[in-house]
Amino acid sequence: MFSARYIDTDEERPRWRTTASVRVLPSVQIGLEYNPVVGEVAPLATWFLTTEDERRPALFLGTSSDRIGSPEGTQAYYLTAAKHLAALRASPYVSLNYSEWDEALNVPFGVHVELGGGFGLQPMYDGDRGHLLGTWSGRQFSVTAIWAWFERAGVAMSFGF
Repeated sequence: MFSARYIDTDEERPRWRTTASVRVLPSVQIGLEYNPVVGEVAPLATWFLTTEDERRPALFLGTSSDRIGSPEGTQAYYLTAAKHLAALRASPYVSLNYSEWDEALNVPFGVHVELGGGFGLQPMYDGDRGHLLGTWSGRQFSVTAIWAWFERAGVAMSFGF
């Protein structure tokens, strides 16, 4: 999978971000994040501990760069639970996240709401500030409008292979 993001901000690091990741095992995904404005390359990794079923959520451990606007070289490490609620057409999630930037634990959360026709809306809290995402997804491509910090517009595109 490959994704690229742009956010209209005066801060240099979060303005552009690209990621590439691949599943190396059914339960492990690895990749790299590149922030071209500051020349930063950082690891991405996700270990899917459990898959979701009727009763239990999916659980996964991971690492990525810290929040939008965090300084160069700061990683986040997280344990996330997510569950699709078919009757509500929604998928809430909550994480326990260690932020190298804050040197503290925080609790990001959000919910993806399916609107139909491939469209979805996702209000979220990253452990410090809120954001709103609106996404259209096709089979192997998606486009997301971002309202970062409820102040700055952005866009992201992703595609899979």
